[in-house]
Amino acid sequence: MADDLLQAPAWKALQRHATALSGTHLRDLLEQPGRFAAFSRQQGDCLLDFSRNRITADTLNLLIALAGEREVPGRIEALFAGEVVNGTENRPAQHMALRGPPSPPLLLKGADIRLEIEAERERMLDLAEAIRTGEYRGATGERIRHVVNIGIGGSDLGLVMAIEALHEFRTPEVQIHYVSNVDGTQLADVLVQTPAAATLFIVCSKTFVTWETALNANAARTWFIGQLGEAAVARHFVAVSVNGPAMDKFGIAEEHRFRMWDWVGGRYSLWSSIGLAIAIAIGSEHFRALLAGGRELDEHFRTAPLADNLPVLLALVAVWNQNLQGTTSQAILPYDGRLHRFAAYLQQLEMESNGKGVTRDGQPVQWSTGTVIWGEPGNNGQHSFFQLLHQGTASFAADFIAPVEGSSPYADQHLVGLANLLAQAEAFARGYTLEAAQAELTAKGKAPAEVTRIAPHKVHPGNHPSNILVLRRLDPRSLGFLIALYEQKVYVQSCIWGINPFDQWGVELGKGMAVGMHDELQSATPTSALPPIGHVIRQWSNDS
Repeated sequence: MADDLLQAPAWKALQRHATALSGTHLRDLLEQPGRFAAFSRQQGDCLLDFSRNRITADTLNLLIALAGEREVPGRIEALFAGEVVNGTENRPAQHMALRGPPSPPLLLKGADIRLEIEAERERMLDLAEAIRTGEYRGATGERIRHVVNIGIGGSDLGLVMAIEALHEFRTPEVQIHYVSNVDGTQLADVLVQTPAAATLFIVCSKTFVTWETALNANAARTWFIGQLGEAAVARHFVAVSVNGPAMDKFGIAEEHRFRMWDWVGGRYSLWSSIGLAIAIAIGSEHFRALLAGGRELDEHFRTAPLADNLPVLLALVAVWNQNLQGTTSQAILPYDGRLHRFAAYLQQLEMESNGKGVTRDGQPVQWSTGTVIWGEPGNNGQHSFFQLLHQGTASFAADFIAPVEGSSPYADQHLVGLANLLAQAEAFARGYTLEAAQAELTAKGKAPAEVTRIAPHKVHPGNHPSNILVLRRLDPRSLGFLIALYEQKVYVQSCIWGINPFDQWGVELGKGMAVGMHDELQSATPTSALPPIGHVIRQWSNDS
């Protein structure tokens, strides 16, 4: 195999090292003097504590050596230089340019894309400000008080997450609504809340023919025409797309079309005009701060030594946990309710990027790639799935995330949340031994037979790895930093695994099959292509 991770000298050394560490418990590592200083890094107002991973100084040195052998520094430079890093589609990946300054020039195919980005951003922010201030009015002269973003995947998850996270920065004058799922429930719920004369729809679809988005957009258009007539469509519908003919047919006015580029994947696009709803919600100044936070992380990622580089360290520890410690998923546990959609956002970012089974040169991988991402706000999780994490048999890693300054006026309650974050991270790592359980029950006066009976049920194995990421506060700049941190972490993991994180062919197969299934369900004489349960669905659908 041309790109065989298993033959890398550092990888083989890591395998031997993992075997040597197999009998070491995290509770013992945490007792070592100076551990926090050795396994934590700070960049600006972001602090990463990765001391609760089953690693030593030797582990970190070997991981850094692995990054060197897998050419991570060179691949970082290639990413920022606009080289083709998406080999299957023969494209660069330049989402970082979306949050960069207008200079120095960045040439792709002879054109300075920074100038194009700046011009498109200014157009987008001008419209956002006009909507926020009430300068932009609907067809009847009424102020826009509702904005409905219609998109799916990268045209939905990122902007929903960001708008929810930045609730304290939102204008009360405009309510933002989201429609993504194809089943019609979201659209139905939104349309009963939105007077047509006061509503602007944003259709986010690079091709403008993404099935789910097209269905929802056309249903919204039909509803709208029934309220205000077809002539008003041009004033109440905006699009982010590259498909001019489709926008012509829909009725999108020229001045309400915003551009996408093929070198930006959907899951990396919230920094572009896909973020129009974000800019309307928080304003152009805060949107620029979001970009600045991402730009700060990019500069750190590009210039910091590997041993002090936050995305590199997050990626290397994740690879260590998954490939050499056997974890099977990554829990994302924010201890701030404003980040309640962050896990859902990371699901697409990580799983769509690195959920690959072949290397860059098309050979089957012989090692685990991709990460199953899941999670919920931490305190809620403690009262639902944490039982399995503490005493079940699953092998997982976790990221605890929180701002030190709370996002609500209730400082005491936020402090309780932070206390829970620290306690849960410690409990995951240290566990609770049988001896400790026996001593606790004995101290409570339990009879020896009762101690013997109950103590095993109170044991927590511990030894579960986790990171703690704390921000000074959750604001546009720190959120931009956090998002870019995970973007670049994903890229580094792809470099280690030797895979392409920028294509998503796995999204296409089921979508293509669904078209055929839809035809079969509507057909008077379905073929054998319709599975048996499909005939039941078809019959019940006809009955209703």
